[in-house]
Amino acid sequence: MRDLRVIGVIPARYSSTRLPGKPLEDINGKSMILRVVEQAERSKLINEVIVATDDKRIFDHLKYFGKTAVMTDPEIRTGTDRCYEAVKDLKADIIVNIQGDEPLLDPDTVDSLITALIQSESAVCSTPVKLINDAQEIDNHNVVKAVFDKNMYALYFSRSRIPFNRNVHEMYYKHIGIYAYRQDFLKTFIALESTMLEKSESLEQLRMLENGYKIKCVEVFKDSKGVDTPEDLSIVRKIISERENR
Repeated sequence: MRDLRVIGVIPARYSSTRLPGKPLEDINGKSMILRVVEQAERSKLINEVIVATDDKRIFDHLKYFGKTAVMTDPEIRTGTDRCYEAVKDLKADIIVNIQGDEPLLDPDTVDSLITALIQSESAVCSTPVKLINDAQEIDNHNVVKAVFDKNMYALYFSRSRIPFNRNVHEMYYKHIGIYAYRQDFLKTFIALESTMLEKSESLEQLRMLENGYKIKCVEVFKDSKGVDTPEDLSIVRKIISERENR
């Protein structure tokens, strides 16, 4: 494992429908994107962290703090495409795609994904899932649910309540949107055409499943809270304030 090179990439767009400029939003004295970078740098297995952005304000902000950032085409469609653009000319074994709006990112979760991918020869990527404890999340379409087989390989992801529990105790798992990819597969993935289920659910990981590729799910026990709205930002500010004032 020590001979493998792992790069963490954080796609960060300035534009956001519900929260414009959110990568630079202040969270208790630090920008959100800086907090994500610092959490990713705490990973024991990532060798380098790169922010892939479409905006010079984000680029300059990170450079000021001595962090690595690269400018990418503003017309790039998805975070995965932006991730590939940042690393396509670099040598690496594994690329970890980390959401730029996850300031509560757990470094241990990142390391568990990398380890699981290394140990699973048949998987092209790995991603975390967590048992849902909050009943309100089950029917929240912004919380993606995952089902997987007995070997923890993904069967399906949905914004709907899955599985339908008719005769068994209800257990639902949420998907946390971080992915560890084998670099050679990342190039293959972005070249695949969008698929029917991917378009229906607006979940690009379904493109992998529809094309017959295996995704290794890793159960984690620490929750994560992405920032999509001003309300999310307030919640994260409160959580971080409580942690830092202990």
